[in-house]
Amino acid sequence: MNETHEDDERQERNDGRERREDEREADRPDGEDPGDAGPDAAELPEDVPVWEDEYLDRVSDRLFTNFDLEKDRSVRGERFDMYGRMEMHTQKHFFHPALSYAHHEAVEHLFAARRNSVTVADLERYVEFAHDLADEWIDANEEHYGTDFTFAFVVPEISTDVQEFVDGFEDRTMLKYGYYGRYEVNLVVAAPEDETVVRSESADVGRAFTLWESADEEERKGLLRRLLP
Repeated sequence: MNETHEDDERQERNDGRERREDEREADRPDGEDPGDAGPDAAELPEDVPVWEDEYLDRVSDRLFTNFDLEKDRSVRGERFDMYGRMEMHTQKHFFHPALSYAHHEAVEHLFAARRNSVTVADLERYVEFAHDLADEWIDANEEHYGTDFTFAFVVPEISTDVQEFVDGFEDRTMLKYGYYGRYEVNLVVAAPEDETVVRSESADVGRAFTLWESADEEERKGLLRRLLP
């Protein structure tokens, strides 16, 4: 029974990868280098999900090297089309790795969903949702450097008040005056049909949602530079 279920999941991933590559090939402008459009379907790891939503599926192509991705994740009754988790550890050492000290960890939680619309009130509710998650998910101690909670919403269009709210948004909380690190809430709102993305100042992952712009190596490293001590 389990083997049959695993075979069905494997076939679904393979079918999705073939569909993903066919769609990408059909959308590729004449003369464009295939290497500029992201990884081929055959290069994707087996554990990377396939989204029926073409836009989110292509966003995942830009995220899977840094994030562990899940499809259709529910958290405290809230459903998200995509959930991603990135965890990084750093430490210093004397002459040999066995003599290490100053170990730090940084984590980012990404929650992405397509919505018919999003308002400022909706975003404020998710900010409070993030603070509730911080109380539950963060193990505040000397090794905790930082945790980011990033909410990304895909909508048909972005209203002016939402754009202004997100553009000026910043929410960082120090834990025990910074001795236990900090956590931050980030917002991203994308309207791919209008080729528009607005993101809060620290939401570097928002670059992954601008599929109409190239994701060069410096952009991919931007989030790592910000998170690591």
